[in-house]
Amino acid sequence: MAQDEEVAITYRVVVNDEEQYSIWPADRDVPEGWRDAGRSGGKAACLEYIEQVWTDMRPLSLRTAMERG
Repeated sequence: MAQDEEVAITYRVVVNDEEQYSIWPADRDVPEGWRDAGRSGGKAACLEYIEQVWTDMRPLSLRTAMERG
């Protein structure tokens, strides 16, 4: 895919039950196990949003286990 074609695609930010983020083409159904995170736009904007909100890369289950000790 050429870079100019990639810019024309609208993406949505998706998140799974482990609170891991990704982007997905907005014209496709959200894949099983993921949900819409409420943000969409160009690839760069979606990745920038993920960088802002996904500050702890550890899966939720690991964070929870570590908090329990």
